[in-house]
Amino acid sequence: MSITREPTSVDLEIIVEVPVEHAFKVFTEDFDRIKPREHNLLPVEIAETVLEPRVGGRVYDRGVDGSTCQWARVLAVDPPHRLVISWDIAPDFRLEPDPARCSEVEVTFTSVGDEQTRVRLEHRHIDRHGAGWQGWRDSAAGDRAWGLYLARFRELAEA
Repeated sequence: MSITREPTSVDLEIIVEVPVEHAFKVFTEDFDRIKPREHNLLPVEIAETVLEPRVGGRVYDRGVDGSTCQWARVLAVDPPHRLVISWDIAPDFRLEPDPARCSEVEVTFTSVGDEQTRVRLEHRHIDRHGAGWQGWRDSAAGDRAWGLYLARFRELAEA
C-alpha cells in the first residue's frame, strides 16, 4: 500500500549572474525594491518594506501615514547563504498571530561559479494555515507571487 500526500510547499529556483555575496546582499538589503507595493495589508499606500536581516528581526510594511504592518519574522540568517522568515499571513489575507499556524519561507544562495548564484526559494508548511491552504499554495507558486519576487530580485541583482 502506498500513501500519496499533497505537497505542502512551493519550491522555486533561479540562477543569477552575480557572486553569492552580492545576491544575498541585494535580497536582504533591497527587499523594499523586490516586494511589489500592491502586496499590501495596510489601509494606505506602502512607503517602504523593511527586512531586518537578523534572527528575531521583523519584516514589515510602513505606510505613507507612518502606520506599520508586521507580516513576517526572521527565523534564521546565515550570510551569504540562507535566510528564513515566517509567513504570518493567512489564506484570507489577515495577519496570523499564532506562530504554530504560520508557514516558513527559506531562501538559499549557493555559488555555482565565481559569477553565478543559484537562488532557491522554498515556502513550506503551508498546510499550517488551515482551511484554504491549497489555494494559497497554488497562488504562491504563480507569476504574481514568489515568481514575481524572484524576477524583480534577478533584475536588481544583475543591474
